[in-house]
Amino acid sequence: MFLGHALFAFALAVLFAEWRDWPVQRALTLGVVTGAFAALPDVDVVYALAAIDGGQFITGGAVDPEVFWSAANEVHRSMTHSLVIAGIAGPAFGLWAVRRAPSRRTWLARTAAVLLLVSLVAVSTVVSGPLGTLVMGAFVIAGAVLAAFAARRTSLSPRTIGFSATAGLFTHPWGDLVTGEPPRLLYPLQLTVFDGRVVLHPDPTINLLSAFALELAVVWIALLAVVRLTDHSLWLFSDRSVVLGAAYGAAAVVLVPPTLEVSYHFVFSILAVGTVCGVLSWYRSLPPVHAVFRSPDFDPRAFRPDLAFVAIALAGTTIALLGYVIVYVALVS
Repeated sequence: MFLGHALFAFALAVLFAEWRDWPVQRALTLGVVTGAFAALPDVDVVYALAAIDGGQFITGGAVDPEVFWSAANEVHRSMTHSLVIAGIAGPAFGLWAVRRAPSRRTWLARTAAVLLLVSLVAVSTVVSGPLGTLVMGAFVIAGAVLAAFAARRTSLSPRTIGFSATAGLFTHPWGDLVTGEPPRLLYPLQLTVFDGRVVLHPDPTINLLSAFALELAVVWIALLAVVRLTDHSLWLFSDRSVVLGAAYGAAAVVLVPPTLEVSYHFVFSILAVGTVCGVLSWYRSLPPVHAVFRSPDFDPRAFRPDLAFVAIALAGTTIALLGYVIVYVALVS
């Protein structure tokens, strides 16, 4: 899910930039910055580190995922997922990104940014107590750091960074509607937009598979946006290694049917299958060992995986999902 939020915003930003006839590098930069801001609201899981002894993560101690998410969900998808907060924080991050303007203008922009961001922390403290201070404080600090980094390391203007931040933050909550507790879209207002998770299918396993398919579709959209922008061919996704994904259908027979509540075994295993498809395709593309040693002009970059193998891993994962769905539906029918 964390990756899906970023990739969806990335794809939208890249397609927008292409529509505006931006150069390829600038379009990709906008996509990366927008995607980074789209992932920002999930910084609220930092609360779990304070709630369950974050030292376990540092020392490598075992942490039960259910305990982690139980703690995280006390605040997850609340204040940082609000469209009201996004409408204030996005422009504020853009103001904080002002660096190359005359000193007076820079001072005014940054002062306004500080006032807006501090007001968000103050309101969250009033509404949610110390919990609001911790979570919103982490959110505004991380966003300010990201905005400053974008201003320093990219050619994007502060206005564009503000637009990027706002767009990324606005796109984030919608992907959460099918995977857990619905986000509080109008926090700090006590108004409810969605009072429950959007259920895609009454069967809990098919519901999970549908949500996973949506996430996979987001990855496809992002990758296809890059393919379109960089003039790659759709044959990029074609390799016989992806056929291995079909064998994952057998997992429907041996694995406990996954649900949104218990899905780790399904998610990790299906992603592993897709990764194997990509790695195998990359390995098969390598020159023979004797060619490496005998050719004086051998290019070592041939050992580096590229976009094609990411595409093949995605295609393999998709075929694995289709195989699993076909076998599972046959079993329950």
